[in-house]
Amino acid sequence: MVNRIPSSTLGLVAKSRACRIRRSHGRGGLVSLAGVALILCLVTTTAGAAQVLGADDARHLLVRTTFAATPAEIDKFSRLTRAEAVERLLASTRSDPSTRPDAALDVWTPRSQIRAMSEEERRAHIRRTNQQGQELRGWWFNEMLVTPSPFTERMTLVWHNHFVSSLQKVRPTRLMYRQNLLLRRHALGNFADMLHAIARDPAMIVYLDSASNRRGTPNENFARELMELFTIGEGHYTEQDVKEAARAFTGFGIDGETGEFVFRRALHDGEVKTILGRSGPFGGEELIDILLSDPRTSRFVVRKLWREFVSPNPDEHEIGRIAAAFRSSRYDIAVAMRALLTSEAFYAAANRAALVKSPIDLLVGTLRTFQFEVGDPFPLVVTARGLGQDLMAPPNVKGWPGGESWINASTLLARKQVLERLFRGADPAPMRPEPMRAQQPGIAPQASAARSRFQKGMSELRFDENAWMAQLRGGTVTDAVRIILPAPPASSIANDGDRIAMIRQLTLDPVYQLK
Repeated sequence: MVNRIPSSTLGLVAKSRACRIRRSHGRGGLVSLAGVALILCLVTTTAGAAQVLGADDARHLLVRTTFAATPAEIDKFSRLTRAEAVERLLASTRSDPSTRPDAALDVWTPRSQIRAMSEEERRAHIRRTNQQGQELRGWWFNEMLVTPSPFTERMTLVWHNHFVSSLQKVRPTRLMYRQNLLLRRHALGNFADMLHAIARDPAMIVYLDSASNRRGTPNENFARELMELFTIGEGHYTEQDVKEAARAFTGFGIDGETGEFVFRRALHDGEVKTILGRSGPFGGEELIDILLSDPRTSRFVVRKLWREFVSPNPDEHEIGRIAAAFRSSRYDIAVAMRALLTSEAFYAAANRAALVKSPIDLLVGTLRTFQFEVGDPFPLVVTARGLGQDLMAPPNVKGWPGGESWINASTLLARKQVLERLFRGADPAPMRPEPMRAQQPGIAPQASAARSRFQKGMSELRFDENAWMAQLRGGTVTDAVRIILPAPPASSIANDGDRIAMIRQLTLDPVYQLK
């Protein structure tokens, strides 16, 4: 059973979420949540896409779409209308990463070479593969930190949790790396193209066992997830539809010598299938087109995007409006995102501080907001895993459930400890890494080396509070609160001149866990 958060800790967050008030900050930096909640919960807005954002709306847009909002970015976006701001975000997106991982992570070891290995060589290969998986996670985390287009990475993460694959099953890093490139390439492109591409993606073929899907002995895994998790959603198909759909994808596989997709026509079932009331000798591509023609697919995808960017509770009328535009555009993702991010619902007071930050949101957002200098991302990847989000290894085919599941009594404490440690380096006597203790009984060399690497990486994190505070126009507690929190703080913030203590108070406030 999941531990529930006691009212003495996250109860303050619940109060903030119940009203999800629009931010309003007192002159002296001390804000009474109860004092403004009653008034602000009654306020409604009628701003349209032509309204200039202002600082609060700019911060809201940036944090939801790019992990973080620096003072300079808020200032720049605050002068734009909603429509202009979204167009600027879309214009900045990329279809490729700004960095590249080590070349070894994109190397394929032929199946024949693995079969020829001795037992010792095979064990070494497995250890090397596991280590490469960790390096691949670190590369992506670093890309989120340094990319000039964090919106691209935000969307890549969304699709990673939609078209789920995991290094736990897909062992070769090359396959997961190339799937990551595929998701990024289509992140704000065309959903239909991405869906067709993912069906032929080698990582997905391994993860959902498509290679064992053959005429006469169909494997239903991919067909089931295609309908339940990728397109029309659970409850809109029958078990017979799944069986028939699996036959359409027979023959999809991977060439063991190259790691590339291969269609083995001799293993394909070319006979007539009946799927969702339509009959024909469908192959995989035709079946995907049938699913894309179903209006339930556009609604399913838009509903998921709504929960990711707007609120946990979709407005079905708005979902229908945006889904219709999405489908009419032949699944142009930018069309759906433009409609979501310029909608009244996105900026509504009820939807502020309505989403819980994922571990990646929390870590990447904190590091980008406060412009940390980061060396080795290894400890941050490990930390995200400890908080429940292991990059490139979602827990199951449904991905991370997100929302309130990110927070319980244990993870809330762990999150606060992580934030305390991040800002510890700003103290006059920063934490130094402990020496390696490889000879300590009971500790394997690999574990000791990993621990030492973790500690060293954490000690290399640098936050310059003087430079950061200098970016604020007034440099007051109120100015800092407006940048750091999505709603008034749950606790009073002291204004005694100790800036790093003030920043710590704000990042440890329960409201900081929300966006």
